[in-house]
Amino acid sequence: MTAGGYGPAPDYGGQFPGGRFPGGQMPPPGPTRPAGLMVRFFARLVDGLIVMILSAVLPFVFDADIWVTGVFSGAAMFLYFLAFEITVGWTPGKKVFGLSVRGPGGAAKPDPKQSAIRNAFTLLPIIPFIGGLLALIAYIVIAVTIGVSPTKQGQHDELAGGTQVVKD
Repeated sequence: MTAGGYGPAPDYGGQFPGGRFPGGQMPPPGPTRPAGLMVRFFARLVDGLIVMILSAVLPFVFDADIWVTGVFSGAAMFLYFLAFEITVGWTPGKKVFGLSVRGPGGAAKPDPKQSAIRNAFTLLPIIPFIGGLLALIAYIVIAVTIGVSPTKQGQHDELAGGTQVVKD
């Protein structure tokens, strides 16, 4: 027994170094595990298709030009992820694949600031001329960091204080 009579920290099957999240937080109870890169990719693809379809309607409804559509698409993607993550902890694409976004320390969902930070890269396409390239670079960095992380957390998760996408 350790001080306080609580015993040693439980073993979580080696998925978390030392049985803890980064920052020393214990993982939430239950059978959750970090979501891998490929399932996250397909969930993001579903979400992207949803936003793309919604954004494609804009020029017809408002008789808008391509610049307005580009700005709207980037903002819509950001707001889509922000709204779903802070209200229910998942997006429709994540829900299809049985995923959810946890806040730091295993909180049920990220708060608005954490979600805004982890999804800020979706605003990059708004930048004229180079925004698409910057977004591509951001996606590559995020994919690489998810791939090499033992907790499957990307750079955007780390910047947001330790958010994590888990398989429920």
